[in-house]
Amino acid sequence: MHSYTVLLYVFTPMFFCCRLCETVVPLEDPIITETTSTLQEWGVLWKQLYVKHKVDLFHKLRHVMNELIDLRRQLIQGHLAQDQTREIKRHITVRLDWGNEHLGLDLVPRKEFEMVDPEQISVSELYKLGDNMRQRHGDGCRVPVSHHLFINLKSFTYNSISEDADVFFSLYDTREAKQISEKFMVRLNKNGGPKNPEKVDRLCALFTDLSSKDLKRDLYIVAHVIRTGRMLLNDSKKGPPHVQYRRPYGCAVLAMSDVFHTITDLKEEKDFVLKVYTCNNENEWYQIHENIIRKSNTKYSAPSTNYGLIISLQLLRGELEQIRRENQAVFNRALALTRKLGFPDVILPGDTRNDLYLTLERGEFERGGKSVQKNIEVTLYVLYADGDTLKDCISLGSGEPNTSEYRSFVLYHNNSPRWSEMVKLPIPIDRFRGSHLRFEFRHCSTKDKGEKKLFGFAFTPLMREDGTTLSDENHELYVYKCDENATFSNQGLYLSLPCCKEDFNSCPNLPANLPFQRSPKETFWVSTILCSTKLTQNVDLLALLNWKAHPDRVLDILGRLRQISGEEIVKFLRDVLDTLFCLLDDNTDKYGPLVFQSLVFIINLLRDSRFYHFRPVMDSYIQNHFAGALAYKELIRCLKWYMDRSAEVVRQDHIQEAMRALEYLFKFIVQSRILYSRATCGMEEEQFRASIQELFQSIRFVLSLDSRSSENLVFTQAALLNSFPDIFDELLQMFTVQEVAEYVRGTLGSMPSTVDIGQSMDVVKLQSIARTVESRLFFFPESRSILLPVVLHHIHLHLRQQRELLICSGILGSIFSIIKTSSMESSVQEEVEMMVESLLDVLLQTLLSIMSKSHSGEYVSCLLSLLRQMTEIHFHHLLNNFHSKEELKEFLLKIFCVFRNLMKLTIFPRDWSVMRLLTSHIIVVTTQFLSPALHKNFSEADFDFKVWNSFFSLTVLYINQPSLQLEALGPAKRKKVFDKYGDMRVVMAFELFSMWQKLGVTFTNQNCVTCISKPRTSQVWHSV
Repeated sequence: MHSYTVLLYVFTPMFFCCRLCETVVPLEDPIITETTSTLQEWGVLWKQLYVKHKVDLFHKLRHVMNELIDLRRQLIQGHLAQDQTREIKRHITVRLDWGNEHLGLDLVPRKEFEMVDPEQISVSELYKLGDNMRQRHGDGCRVPVSHHLFINLKSFTYNSISEDADVFFSLYDTREAKQISEKFMVRLNKNGGPKNPEKVDRLCALFTDLSSKDLKRDLYIVAHVIRTGRMLLNDSKKGPPHVQYRRPYGCAVLAMSDVFHTITDLKEEKDFVLKVYTCNNENEWYQIHENIIRKSNTKYSAPSTNYGLIISLQLLRGELEQIRRENQAVFNRALALTRKLGFPDVILPGDTRNDLYLTLERGEFERGGKSVQKNIEVTLYVLYADGDTLKDCISLGSGEPNTSEYRSFVLYHNNSPRWSEMVKLPIPIDRFRGSHLRFEFRHCSTKDKGEKKLFGFAFTPLMREDGTTLSDENHELYVYKCDENATFSNQGLYLSLPCCKEDFNSCPNLPANLPFQRSPKETFWVSTILCSTKLTQNVDLLALLNWKAHPDRVLDILGRLRQISGEEIVKFLRDVLDTLFCLLDDNTDKYGPLVFQSLVFIINLLRDSRFYHFRPVMDSYIQNHFAGALAYKELIRCLKWYMDRSAEVVRQDHIQEAMRALEYLFKFIVQSRILYSRATCGMEEEQFRASIQELFQSIRFVLSLDSRSSENLVFTQAALLNSFPDIFDELLQMFTVQEVAEYVRGTLGSMPSTVDIGQSMDVVKLQSIARTVESRLFFFPESRSILLPVVLHHIHLHLRQQRELLICSGILGSIFSIIKTSSMESSVQEEVEMMVESLLDVLLQTLLSIMSKSHSGEYVSCLLSLLRQMTEIHFHHLLNNFHSKEELKEFLLKIFCVFRNLMKLTIFPRDWSVMRLLTSHIIVVTTQFLSPALHKNFSEADFDFKVWNSFFSLTVLYINQPSLQLEALGPAKRKKVFDKYGDMRVVMAFELFSMWQKLGVTFTNQNCVTCISKPRTSQVWHSV
């Protein structure tokens, strides 16, 4: 006898028993487990693709499987930072979902990249997860906010320069006629290779922080080529080898509108060739790029065909740190980060900059007795108050080290040179005050000695006496005469002189014997752009911060706060807030209302997308630096005053702004009260509570007003409702959960009913209720029992009138998710009871009305969530609460009809089997609870054909559902479904058989057997 036969005899059936066992939870990361099992399933299907000649998908799937194996290996090794692990999980799930979709497999609902257990979340949340995934697949990749343009200079094929050259790349907006980025500088030798041998194949830069709006601008890459060597290329005289001139040579441009379309979706660099054009007249050099763009052919010369710059470009998307991680090979090539001029569209609190961009615009100089015009070179120095030159504070462009002096290029025989050459001055913040710029002008002789003779200078301080920096505009500077023998060792000799016309007007009585004489016919123009997170150009802001120096002007200064730009305010946010609360402490009666308005303005400024990232800075200020212990009294008083005036005034702009700022006003109020309470051991607690009570009376008053005839009042109420849920967390710091819930219930109950307000206010009201349900307050059982009745009341009214159904479904979904999470709490059973009484009937009625419409899935998931939460007790109460059999009949017909529609209509797509199976499970369980009531109330003498026919039609449709035909599923999926739900057809078939038996001869007499005479009826009875 074979050994296995012996084993069969030894282990007789009496020794086997079935017990409930715990689910085995693997120790490894769930995403690793899913990847492993999915790869095993794909492996079989992948081979079948080859057999079925689906070659394209076969190769794509192989590539994705190899990627998944590599990503899985990285996760298993476990040597990753938290953000790297998260990013790898994201990549894995994107590939898993792609493969499942293309192989026709089931959609896998996910939360934070991991599969969700349908048993642990509500049906509404499961539906939302699946629907979001489907929309994500349909929408494709969203374009990130930040873009970065990678540029790599591969070669520069010279024609006949035979001299060193500097190439300056920048981004230029031709529509606005301005440069929008810093310059990227490349130094090349006379052969066209990098001057620094270590930079071979490393001449690359990244133009950072380009927004989606920037990509739609009329942008060009502009490359200016400046050679270094002789004054004239065709000059046979070499001249002294030590004398080198920077001379304009050529320019190249590349239109980016078409390029962006080409490289947007590319994962690698793409090459482009830029022809370098030379300028026919150096007087036009400052606008050669514009002439090339406009195709003004007479003003430049075209090169030969084999002559130009070869660059490669790639567009990278995402945050810079993410780009750095994902493209380490790019960043390892000595990448030069090249920033935008000015701040990016989104300003981050940690972004510290102190850059002054200086452009040499033009000059007007005299001949000085010469027969020909001068060759003028400008030398720039940055000097500190003690006369020392600031080292390495001048940048010609990213990619090259900073220098201590800058020499302009020279325009040949030109007394009115126009340079338009920009340099960056990254001056340390502690050296800015007291420093100045000095421009020295030299004539570059072309004679044998090649001398550069000093003939004049100009200067300008970086800061004015009032503490502001040079403004962003053109500055016309005075030119002072001097010669080679002039000494600048004592800079005090010229710093006492006026540097410009405005400076001259402030000191009209100058002595006659000045150390340097101004040349009245000579002038020099520069322009500046300041990009600093530490310095300001705004006089009003400085006046506010230094208000104690002129207390008589405080009211005027506060009135001008709105005119200060947002960038300036957020740079000095803490200082500005300190000043406002200092003013409030100094004289509450005098400054209180204006301080309140200023605070509201600043709070609303942080709602702007550009400054939204400064909200944590405001939060940190309130928690760690705010010291206004008495401020809460004036803030409450002003806020209440604004609300009480809403019924009187016509223009309500200021009131609406105050309503929008409600969240942070309450943060300040609460923190102020906490500070006061600590300092006084809780004094005036009753007065504070009374003031909050009065404030809420004003809130309820505003919301109770009839706004149908006043558009301004509508906007005020809308602003209040939008901000109202934001104050709950602040109130919870001072009051109990029940007290806050009572405040909120009273406020929500004060709103007019649906029929008494317009549609726009109806939407805002529901959105406020939705955010209330999603708030932390609603998660506490103590507060939920107070708030749930008023929330259900509003939802019930809207469903009855079929208004704003989409928002209502979202609110219900949130409620069901919370209740599912809190299932173990005793209060949940009462909450479910409340929802059954308020919602079940109206949900059924709503579904019967909208079943074929696009948003029916949301309401199906709500109904299923409610039915799933109902226990035998809930069903018992429900069925006993019907006052007549007619009401019960109507209910049963409704719910059976909805269930039948769920099986007839395609509410959930074919690949959403998790949702389909869960739906089937809930239907069969609900049917088991309802069938006794059917038999009890509608049998024998009370027999009702319609309700019985509806029941049997439902059971037959249920059993014949394609999603329940286990024999049609693959082995793995069949086992998975059977282990979780069993064969639900059998369960329903037994219910059908049981009810048939109970019905007995009455059913036959009513000739009702036709109700189950459907296709596959024999299979139904076979299952039984």
